[in-house]
Amino acid sequence: MPTRPADRPAHDRTAPRRRTAPPLPRIRRSALLLTLCGSLVLSACGAAGSATPAVVSRTGDVPVVRPEVLAEIPHDTDAFTQGLELRDGTLYEGTGLVGESEIRALDPGTGAVRASSPLPGSYFGEGITVAGDRIWQLTWTDGVAIEWDRATLRPRREVPVDGEGWGLCLSGGTDGGGARVVRSDGTDRLRFHDPADLAETGSVAVTLDGAPVSELNELECVGDRVWANVWQTDRLVRIDPATGVVDAVVDAAGLLPPGRRAGADVLNGIAHVSGDEYLLTGKLWPSTFRVRLPVPDA
Repeated sequence: MPTRPADRPAHDRTAPRRRTAPPLPRIRRSALLLTLCGSLVLSACGAAGSATPAVVSRTGDVPVVRPEVLAEIPHDTDAFTQGLELRDGTLYEGTGLVGESEIRALDPGTGAVRASSPLPGSYFGEGITVAGDRIWQLTWTDGVAIEWDRATLRPRREVPVDGEGWGLCLSGGTDGGGARVVRSDGTDRLRFHDPADLAETGSVAVTLDGAPVSELNELECVGDRVWANVWQTDRLVRIDPATGVVDAVVDAAGLLPPGRRAGADVLNGIAHVSGDEYLLTGKLWPSTFRVRLPVPDA
């Protein structure tokens, strides 16, 4: 597969256009502080079955938890992860960067690539979600989404999408029937789409403690909630899409220790396994972590 040019910084989303992060993510300062006092630093776990105790705190009325690491799985360090979803024994991954973007089917136990297809032309790939026999994949600023055949990873068609594409997940079902697709676009809004053609049907503003939460990135729909990575941070937030209110926060600082972060980019990738177990990874990370997120029930 193509590799990221050595002279391109890992955090660049594309060489021609660079998205500059603000000094601090746009989340209320009380939320940013999270559990700086009295919390333990999470260490990576290299053996299946070993665990790091979860630390639970609160920001206002919102619980803040740390992941409990259950296992560590190899991850391709050339994969600029933009989307991650586990379905029927296959881990699907969408990757980004111009000329390097792909849709992939992985072995969830080993991280090995079972199949992959490159995105057409100069598209910058973004979030993905499985909807029945199709996979939808966003592009960042190209104004289109790609529909892939799930079985063959061959492109079927492209459809227009207004605004930027960041994260994507399917809420309310696994086959697309009676469901809706949820999209993030880097703002403080979640946008809702028809899974058949990605026509936009509505949106909601996301808040934590009454303050906007912007730069929502990779998404995972679980039950009636939406998990979102917050770009340029080690945090994930759980959102009630009916109201936009954040009702739980995950502080994953230290999941990939500083000594292993050389060449790695930000945390970005969450896939639900079952119950309170998830897979977490990041852009260009050497590992995917199977974790438990001990958040209270929604």
